[in-house]
Amino acid sequence: MKNYKKIILSFCLLFISALISIIINYKNTGVFLNVKKRLPIYCVDVKDKKLAMSFNASWGKDNTIKILNILDKYDVKATFFLVGGWIDEHENEVKEIYKRGHEIGNHSNMHPDMTKISKDKIKQEIYITDAKIRKITGKSSKVFRCPEGAYNNLVVDTVEEMGNYCIQWDVDSIDWKEEDVSKEYHRVIDKAKPGSIILFHTYAKNTPENLPKIIEKLQNKGYKFVKVGDLIYKDNYKIDHLGKQIPN
Repeated sequence: MKNYKKIILSFCLLFISALISIIINYKNTGVFLNVKKRLPIYCVDVKDKKLAMSFNASWGKDNTIKILNILDKYDVKATFFLVGGWIDEHENEVKEIYKRGHEIGNHSNMHPDMTKISKDKIKQEIYITDAKIRKITGKSSKVFRCPEGAYNNLVVDTVEEMGNYCIQWDVDSIDWKEEDVSKEYHRVIDKAKPGSIILFHTYAKNTPENLPKIIEKLQNKGYKFVKVGDLIYKDNYKIDHLGKQIPN
């Protein structure tokens, strides 16, 4: 009788474990209902050695002017993803970014986790920031980056529905941690490849020190820096399971 109870208990535990696994897999991938997970653009399939440098601007100490001066020195154009709250406090910096020929991207208004808000709220976050960008530059943004890189199908669909390209990154300097300068340098140099989108932050302490070395190293390797909007394909493309944008 005791052995019978043990068998029943073991079966129940196995069943519960399998059920939990199914629920987790469905939540993460949607495979059990054949729901395809939508992905932003992490990188681009290109034939030449070009890549894009991007900077998120949201809060903290601001190094934007230092960064702009470095980019000017090396004749590099980049993309700056701006949070609406940051724009409110840094109108002059926004003007400088635009005046110096860089691309301005939308990074939401209040930097929420986009996966935890409704479709209407997602739209509002994008609309408000785009209006702020347009008021200063006279132009709307066409590239959007999710705060913290958090997204789901609803977020990606909504961003695209609003006429924007949802942009992630495949090379992360993790400069916001403000660790060892050399470690941040090698994170970028070791992972950068044709079609990469590199992520930095305007407030990170080590970024102004690392940028000249990173730019020089990659330029010496034959790379050309372009804005994200000039790196990506605007139509006739697909995105593979790794987030690489590939022309059809």
